[in-house]
Amino acid sequence: MSDVTKTCEEKMKKSIAGLNEAFSGLRTGRASATLFDKLRVDAYGEKTPLNQVANISVPEARLVVIQPWDKAMIGEIEKAIRTSELSLNPSNDGKVIRINIPPLTGERRKELVKQAKTGAEQVRVAVRNIRRDGNDELKNLLKDKKVTEDEEKQTGVELQKLTDNYISQIDQIVKDKEKEIMEV
Repeated sequence: MSDVTKTCEEKMKKSIAGLNEAFSGLRTGRASATLFDKLRVDAYGEKTPLNQVANISVPEARLVVIQPWDKAMIGEIEKAIRTSELSLNPSNDGKVIRINIPPLTGERRKELVKQAKTGAEQVRVAVRNIRRDGNDELKNLLKDKKVTEDEEKQTGVELQKLTDNYISQIDQIVKDKEKEIMEV
């Protein structure tokens, strides 16, 4: 495998990782600790990830329980959840915060699926752009006589196979996410 192919593959892997990370924040009808991965809490004068100041558990399919390590943080955590884009309504008993995850409406599910498909298409375009950049680099190497025509053609074929592989991975990821969102 050539250096060009390796470089392109690393970039494509990062694109897939970015898509998975974006999808982890998409709310489904099911409770999940990953919903709170991007949530930051004002802890001791610093914006700190929620999972670094509290334990997040999912005891039931539609319930998330957040137990702060410092009871004084309960108000800040509750405030961060209320002001987030998650549209959730936490309640606390002085020790833990409970969040009931309401079922999604049919309309909201369709919006989320559309959002997922849009994000997936952006990543597909990014993967294709990586392939194009790799092919451009190959042409420059050929022009500078650093690779032969056969090597350039062979590497181009490898890049196309890589691209097809990553596009099919993206298709599978978005299909799985759509199934998860539409699940009642």
